[in-house]
Amino acid sequence: MAEQILKVTDLGVVFGKGASAVTAVKGVSFTLNKGETLALVGESGSGKTVTALSILGLLPYPLAKHPSGSILFRGEELLNAPEEKLRKVRGNRIGMVFQEPMTSLNPLHNIEKQVGEVLEVHANMSGEARRARVLELLRLVGLPDVESRLGALPHELSGGQRQRVMIAMSLAVNPDILVADEPTTALDVTIQAQILELLADLKARLGMALLFITHDLSIVRRIADRVCVMKDGAIVEQGAVADIFAAPNHDYTQRLLAAQPKPKGEILPAGEEIIAAENVKVWFPIKRGVIRKVVGHIKAVDGVSLSVAAGRTIGVVGESGSGKTTLGLALLRLISSEGEIRFQGQRIDGQSPRALRPLRRHMQVVFQDPFGSLSPRLSIEQIIAEGLAVHDIGTPAERTDRVAEAMHDVGLDPAMRDRYPHEFSGGQRQRIAIARAMVLRPRFLMLDEPTSALDVSVQAQIVDLLRDLQVKYSLAYMFISHDLRVVRALADSLVVMKDGAVRESGPAEEVFNAPKDPYTRALMDAALNLRVTRS
Repeated sequence: MAEQILKVTDLGVVFGKGASAVTAVKGVSFTLNKGETLALVGESGSGKTVTALSILGLLPYPLAKHPSGSILFRGEELLNAPEEKLRKVRGNRIGMVFQEPMTSLNPLHNIEKQVGEVLEVHANMSGEARRARVLELLRLVGLPDVESRLGALPHELSGGQRQRVMIAMSLAVNPDILVADEPTTALDVTIQAQILELLADLKARLGMALLFITHDLSIVRRIADRVCVMKDGAIVEQGAVADIFAAPNHDYTQRLLAAQPKPKGEILPAGEEIIAAENVKVWFPIKRGVIRKVVGHIKAVDGVSLSVAAGRTIGVVGESGSGKTTLGLALLRLISSEGEIRFQGQRIDGQSPRALRPLRRHMQVVFQDPFGSLSPRLSIEQIIAEGLAVHDIGTPAERTDRVAEAMHDVGLDPAMRDRYPHEFSGGQRQRIAIARAMVLRPRFLMLDEPTSALDVSVQAQIVDLLRDLQVKYSLAYMFISHDLRVVRALADSLVVMKDGAVRESGPAEEVFNAPKDPYTRALMDAALNLRVTRS
């Protein structure tokens, strides 16, 4: 029988005092055995991260309190333990990898210093021994060209490389447990697959236990041995992954498993061509020297051609830096480009901003982060009605009616129009962003990663909403994403981009089912068919 190294019993977490106190975690109990992967899964606000931070005493005390519970690590009580005792556990015996490595790494210190600092603090290593261990750790996590990377600052590394550095830091002194808090959420699917394979490999080689926190059920199925499903601060169901996925008992678990984007149904008849591009290029000059001579170009978009008809969706996929968003911005004439761009049969690539202004209402965009794209100072009615005022559409009374209609279209109660963005959930804010675009009744909508920041159940709702709006208004969509499951649920045709160029394109199901290009096959395998070997 496997050795039990962590036992959490009846854990409670409360923030604040008196009437304003908020219960974040209530009665959570689970165990973690040596060599095992346990997943804590649930939607945002379910208490997953608060539970994990409680283990290491990393909550904002004394604002946070534990009214109940016990956390035993190898028989030693960690809950409310003295800070000195917790410092000996953190990093030494329990390591942690956070969701966003860029905010976890010091932007002013190079990689060698940051990994070496862990060794200096926890293992009292210095000099050549410390440098040798840093190199060993970075090789262990698969960082390329290790010697040349030691002096690199975090911003000089890719997202996947930064996450590998974070993992190296957390493994520096061979911990018994690694806590990974959404370590792949911000990464491309191919990098995500690499990090998951790395964690599984390290767990097997080092014999440690892994506590994996995520809202992505597909990752749970691939990497975990057991799973705890959390909702509203409590564990509603737990057990072996195979058992939970095959026969979930709790209603919430059943809804969570069912909340995957549904496959695309019947394809609508194609209408008129709405937007098209021929050999579009966006090249950024590289300038060097005193006189800033152009010595080359970054080919962000290099000779892309496409066409989108009314009632159809073109999916544009690829890793970060592949040129997806730059292509969308070029089509909307928000950045300069070369090549022919037509909107409803009219060439717009050579037109001035003044000439383009009347067309702007017919081509709109929905961004990835709804909270960042909505003004916190404006009410929802003001945000949605802003485009109507800019384009001088309707009287004030007519604009109010249009706002109410747009809110109703996206599933929001028009009575909430006087509220502000911070009073809404992430899914509701994305609906507001869609309403802001739809109030102008556009013909073309560019959707730039509109579901990547959302929980899986909210993703499915937004996909259903976009389908309904497309049918109702015969919209043409460009759907940009690295989440191929969501793209598959919406797209009629697909464009796969890498390094600014199209690697493969065609009908969506044809590309998904029989990709011809090696890069496309690797992308599909990473996103849809990933297999992580369990020890």
